[in-house]
Amino acid sequence: MGTFDIGTVLVVGGTGRLGGLLHLAWARSGQGGLVWQSRRPGAAGPVFDPLTEPRSFAAAARGATAILNLAGRVGEDAADLASHAALGVAALRAAAEGGVPHVFLASSAAVYGGADGAREDDMPAPVAEYGRGKVAMEEAALAWVAAHPTGPRATCLRIANVAGADALLGVPSRGGPQVLDVFADGTGPRRSYLGPGALSALLACLFARVRVGASLPRVLNVALDGAVTMEALLAAAGRPWAPRPAPVTAIPLVRLDVARLAALCGPVPPAEATGIVADLRATLGEAP
Repeated sequence: MGTFDIGTVLVVGGTGRLGGLLHLAWARSGQGGLVWQSRRPGAAGPVFDPLTEPRSFAAAARGATAILNLAGRVGEDAADLASHAALGVAALRAAAEGGVPHVFLASSAAVYGGADGAREDDMPAPVAEYGRGKVAMEEAALAWVAAHPTGPRATCLRIANVAGADALLGVPSRGGPQVLDVFADGTGPRRSYLGPGALSALLACLFARVRVGASLPRVLNVALDGAVTMEALLAAAGRPWAPRPAPVTAIPLVRLDVARLAALCGPVPPAEATGIVADLRATLGEAP
């Protein structure tokens, strides 16, 4: 997709695994306009804690086109998951004080549970605590927006599995085979996926739409078109794997409908294992 005129976007929580991949992908594409928040002194961008330093948050946001909130720990700890809602509302408050018109909040495909063609208007049905934490974040954020009609607006991004930030390709290869759940039909889990380069391009497209005043939906699926099997991703990455019977709690398929995304950013490429792995390798600067 190339680069976009996005104005200035403040990225909060960009020091995690996903943020690190996006940083690399945007640098590789030459995308400008991104300001990276950190909580570590000495960082190049603004330094503040988004929950405990609201004035610094608002000051850093002032003049930005949008805020992208990636903050929030991945896991099942109840306290960490409760912080997702607080972080989302903190970003909205900072945007309101700083005059930022739009906030993008990183949610997850996990809000759907198992689904084939999940649409944004479908009722969330998470099966794990992480998904429930993201649902709570969305509900808190959208309730805050409804109570503040003068702005900012918000879009909850239900992001699919991102290669390199996931539990499959995001863990180091230890030489032996990775264990993969396999269902009775002989296949592993199928998931909506995308590489960090594809995600960075789609996000930049959305930022550019906000810059020109476009109206974005409150909830948006972000993925490539279709789903891939996890064994295909491992094969494309050259990683050996060993099957084990999938437990009854395992989800066979999560596929997101991306028609709403395509209406905003044009045709969405298909999800293909070789392309997703190539995207990750290019982002990391690895040989194909």
